[in-house]
Order: sequence, then C-alpha cells, then structure tokens
Amino acid sequence: MTPPQAPDKGDTAELSETPSAVSHFVPPVRRLETLRHRPDFLKAASARRQGTPGFMLQARDRSDDQPTRVGFTASKKIGNAVLRNRAKRRLRAVARAVLTSLARPGWDYVLVARPQATVSRPFTDLVADLTSALASVHRAKP
Repeated sequence: MTPPQAPDKGDTAELSETPSAVSHFVPPVRRLETLRHRPDFLKAASARRQGTPGFMLQARDRSDDQPTRVGFTASKKIGNAVLRNRAKRRLRAVARAVLTSLARPGWDYVLVARPQATVSRPFTDLVADLTSALASVHRAKP
C-alpha cells in the first residue's frame, strides 16, 4: 500500500475553492441544579403536586430568574438500598430527558418515587408521565 501523495502546487487553488466545514447551531442545554437542602424539599412539598402512576411530582415557583432545580426522593417504602438507588437513577434519567426542555426557570421540582411502580414501569411511560404532570402543574390556576 502506498501513502497518499502531497498535492502539487497547481492543485492548491482547487483546494481553496472548496467550502469550509459547515457549522450547525446547537442550542445551549439548560443545566438542572440539584436540590440538596431539606428546607427546599419542604417548600416544594407544600406547593403544587401532581400524581402519576410512576411517581409524584411536586413543583414550586420561586418567583426568580435563577436556574431550574430538581430533587429526587425515594423512601424506604420503595425497598432496600438497591431498589431505592435504581428508582432515583431512573428518575434522574427521566428528568434529564424531559426537564431540560420543558422546565421553567425559577422553579423547583421534586420527583418522589412510588413503591414498585418507579422501578418496574417502562421508561417511555415515565417520560410521558412527567410530560403530562408538567403540563398539569404549569396550567393556570382558576
């Protein structure tokens, strides 16, 4: 096998006429901050709630323009540590899939795992649950 040959000096004009690489605009991905402090979870628990078959969504409008924050809860009712961690991993994946595009800035969201349902429910159903729960939570109050 022979290595490629360098272009002759006469071929440089031909190379310069080719268009440069096409750049595509990629919109910036909004990062989700994680709730870490108990008072934030308690404030979200006393705000709006929407139950779904896979989990419960608690949402609170902080009335500021800060980034969206999200928290995850799985109590011992879910099962042993393996099942609780699996439930939280699945909720984090659902939040990344949905909240980066549908969440509103200045809101706190807490996803609370449900026994047996969060771990065993198909992922596409969990995504659909969160999408419908967000629509319900963001609906204007009568």
